[in-house]
Formats: sequence, C-alpha cells, structure tokens
Amino acid sequence: MTRIGIRDELLSAQTLRAMGSAPYGGADIGECLAAARRVTRTDLAGWHDAWTAAGQAASELAGQELAAGRDESARLAFWRASTYFRTAGTMLMAAPPDPRLVRSNVRQTEAFRQGAALLARPPELVQIPYAGTVLPGYFFPAAEDPAPRATVILLGGYDSTAEEMYFSSGAAALARGYHVLAFDGPGQGAALLQLGLLMRPDWEAVITPVVDYLLTRPEVDAARIALIGLSLGGYLAPRAASAEHRIAACIADCGAYDLYAAAMERLPGPLAGGLADAAAGRPSRRAALLRGLLELLERRPTAGWSLRRGQLVHGVSGPLEYLVALRGYTLAGRAGSITCPTFVANAEGDDISASAPQLAAALTCESEFVTFTAAEGAGDHCEAGARTLFNARALGWLDRVLQPGPAPAVISGADRRPVPGSQANR
Repeated sequence: MTRIGIRDELLSAQTLRAMGSAPYGGADIGECLAAARRVTRTDLAGWHDAWTAAGQAASELAGQELAAGRDESARLAFWRASTYFRTAGTMLMAAPPDPRLVRSNVRQTEAFRQGAALLARPPELVQIPYAGTVLPGYFFPAAEDPAPRATVILLGGYDSTAEEMYFSSGAAALARGYHVLAFDGPGQGAALLQLGLLMRPDWEAVITPVVDYLLTRPEVDAARIALIGLSLGGYLAPRAASAEHRIAACIADCGAYDLYAAAMERLPGPLAGGLADAAAGRPSRRAALLRGLLELLERRPTAGWSLRRGQLVHGVSGPLEYLVALRGYTLAGRAGSITCPTFVANAEGDDISASAPQLAAALTCESEFVTFTAAEGAGDHCEAGARTLFNARALGWLDRVLQPGPAPAVISGADRRPVPGSQANR
C-alpha cells in the first residue's frame, strides 16, 4: 500500500483516495495532505472536523470566485469541496447513521451540483424509477448533437457516491465521447442516507430499470451501453451483466468473485467454522466466540470501520450478521452467463481484489484481465493513486469494443488488440 506520511493505514488510503480525484478536478493534493495531517492518530471525530474545514474553505473560495465572475475557478473549488465533505463523513459510517455523516452527504452533493452547473454542458439531474421509488443521479451528455452515442453507467461501491464516480471514470469517459450516467443505487450515497435503501446482491434488479430509463433517451445508442463498476461495483457490474443482456460491455475495477468466500478465507479455521455455523443458523460455541471477537473489533476506530460500515449498508444488527449477509454476493455459477465483453482489473497490493483472477477465469465471454502494479503507482485499491493510468487502459479497451462516437464503424474480433502490458484472458 502506498504510504503518504500518515501512520494509520486506512486513513492513509482514504487520503490517497481523495487525492486520486485531483487529475479530474476533484481535489488539490496539498489541501488533502494538510487536512489529513491535522488528524491525531485514529481520531475519527477529528478526521471529520479536519476534512469538513477543508470543504468549507474550498466552498467559501468557490463562492468568492463565482461572485467575481471566475466560473472555472469556482467550479473547481466547488468540486474540491464536494470531495472533502464526502471524505469527512466516510469514516463515520455506522448504524444508525451519524447525523454528521448524513450532513456530509448533503453537503458533498450540493457542492458537486454547484460546480457541475458551471460546465459547458451541465448534467441533467435524473430520478430513475426503481421499486416504487427513485434513484438519484446525473446524465452527462458528451455532445450537443442528437445522434445516438455509446453510454457508460457508473457503479460505485460500499461508500462511493454518484458524485465521486464522476471523478473516478466519468470525466475520462466524457472526454472520450461517451454519455455518462452516474447514480446512487440501493446501499449507496443518497439512496442509502437520504432514502434508506439498503444494499442487495442481485444488481440485475437495479440495472434493468436503469437500462429501461436510458432507452427512453433518444441520444443513447441501445446497442452500446456499458457498465463500469468500482470497488464493490466490481462485483455489482458483472453480477448485473450476468442477467441483463442489453449490456454491451462490462468493466469490473477490482473485480470480486465471492464476498462470503473471501470473508471465510480471512478467518482462522475455528472462526471460519463459527461463521459457517452462524450462516446455517446453528448455535455453537465457535459462532459465539466469533461474534464476541467481531464485536470487540468493531469498536476499534479504523480496524472496525468496515464492520460498522457493512452493518449500515446492509441494514443488519451486528458484525456477524453482516458477514452472514455476504452469502448472496457471489458470481459462482453466474459468471459464465455474462455474454458481453468484460474487462477485469485487480491491483497488486489490494487484498479486496484478490479474487479477481477467479472472476476472470470463470468468464466464457470475450474478456481482458489486467493487473495494475505497485511499480507503476497503481497497486492500491481501485488504483486510487493512478486513475489516469487505469482509465487509459480500461477505457482504451472499451473504445475498441464499443467506439464512443455517434457513428461507430463495424469492429471485427481481429481488430480488438490486447491492451499493451495486459494479459488477454480469452
């Protein structure tokens, strides 16, 4: 893992994540380092306050620049504020939701929208019909002309937001000529914190109404809709593509194969047996032991963060229940049903993406498997410090598969050359 002078590994990773949006206007590296270094060890309240202060300062600058008629400087300052407000709340994820977390989500959304309104082609705020409610999102048009174009749908992870996804791959896709749809699905961003929608494993049930919505837009080419999934989205995207066959291409960034199996593998033998007992509803001493250990772990500020976050996102009552809830998050028996070309990435230093090779091996469709390395600065979770490199490879692959422009040429299989430095899987 890349270290940036912050002692705690998770806080270092979260700082790198914020800095990673800098190439696309979402942060200034110096501001990120200054905010992170104001935090004493693992003081999560101090983390929230330091990043909120950074967001407030950027927001005030944005207002000043906007009043002076300097729209470009205002846009970038609003967007930096959005990243800093999101980062402030992320470490407070737990059930029930902390009011500061909810407020940070509102503020990151407001700041992002203020910045996006200053784009030459501002996004359309959309509400996608879903399960008796709506999913909030953005449709970013790549061009003014009405000719149908290829479109990418951005899927985040456990603690991503639609706004953050613009910086991860949305801006890069727009620059290449793709329309972009970014939205918060159940268990994510505003859908979780403002609407109370919980995560679900069967994301084909989420993506199908999203595709239905896109097909109502005449500027979207129905034959060229792609998914790009980040972090947990690296499971959600291929899961959706395994059943929703109107998807023409899929990118799994840090592809995940089986979340429950991954949790089992991280536990020592007896404790893994306790998880199996809990999942089967069998009371046992080893299940009780595992529960007690997990409850001790979740109280630790950063070591227990993922357990607290998981309870919020899945709507469960304890850390053991969270691990049990992962049983449905598997591509075993499903990966072979993916028919569209699929790009699977993993990062060399990222334990979360350790099962990406399994996903790549299980695919029977045309696919590409790429490992991003620490030597090239891309070995962290979701290539957090090297998003321009990731987008060059992943979107370069997508260009060859879909062609982003309004009038694609026919591409033969022979014309789809492997990404330089990658390993062709099929």
